[in-house]
Amino acid sequence: MKVLRPGSRVSHYRIIEKIGQGGMGVVYKAEDTKLRRTVALKFLPPYLTEDPSARERFIHEAQAASALDHHNICTIYEIDETEDSHTFISMACYEGNTLRERLQRGPIDLDEVLNIGIQISEGLTKAHRKGIVHRDLKPANIMITDDGVVKIMDFGLAKLAGRTRITRTGTTVGTPAYMSPEQAQGGEVDERSDIFSLGVILYEMIAGRTPFKGEYEAAILYSIVHDEPELLSDSRPDVPARLQQIIDAMLEKDSGKRYENSTELVVDLAELREETRTGITSLYCFIPPQP
Repeated sequence: MKVLRPGSRVSHYRIIEKIGQGGMGVVYKAEDTKLRRTVALKFLPPYLTEDPSARERFIHEAQAASALDHHNICTIYEIDETEDSHTFISMACYEGNTLRERLQRGPIDLDEVLNIGIQISEGLTKAHRKGIVHRDLKPANIMITDDGVVKIMDFGLAKLAGRTRITRTGTTVGTPAYMSPEQAQGGEVDERSDIFSLGVILYEMIAGRTPFKGEYEAAILYSIVHDEPELLSDSRPDVPARLQQIIDAMLEKDSGKRYENSTELVVDLAELREETRTGITSLYCFIPPQP
């Protein structure tokens, strides 16, 4: 697919500018000329246009995300095709920055960490109740609007419950540094995999680095499966013991020892946020049952 220039037309959309590109899509800011609103249009990148599995994942993104209606999940408007059969989705366009961009600006205070973590957890709760697992949760897929509202983006690797697992030939779906152990090993995943990925994100927001290290992909995946992360207090002495416990539970190698669902996580994070705001901290939090 050729690069779309500002002013060009796609269906009833007028292209304004290109705003992003990743492994699963090229994104343009556009005007919906029918409803007079600004949207984001996401297309498969050119080298994947003829890849049936990539096209299928892209369509699943629209189907999965459009079934969700939650203020912490990106709103999907429609799925359509260009005249030359390039599939795209139209979705809400938000003013703000990704969490990746926010992390690049420097340290994040604990109250903001908890606020972002709660909003992501609430969005995941909605998705998980619909049987949808994100499978590629990472800072680049988390948008923070100028109003401070968190939006989970890109369900391009989402798995609909009961459907066949979709992977690229010879590769593992997801981003290495944020994968759960079961995903890193090519196993089946459920909502507890998203909880692990969120644990990695929370750890990074606090420590300024991801918990599992490696100079190349295989080394990172090995660390995820076998290594324990350094204590958060080594990087941030102000980290409450309860927050360390919560993140430890999210990063359990054995999915059966993690939070069973994100609803329990929302409760613990919200309680901790209230305690830190009032200056009262507790040593107790949800501890997943031992098998």
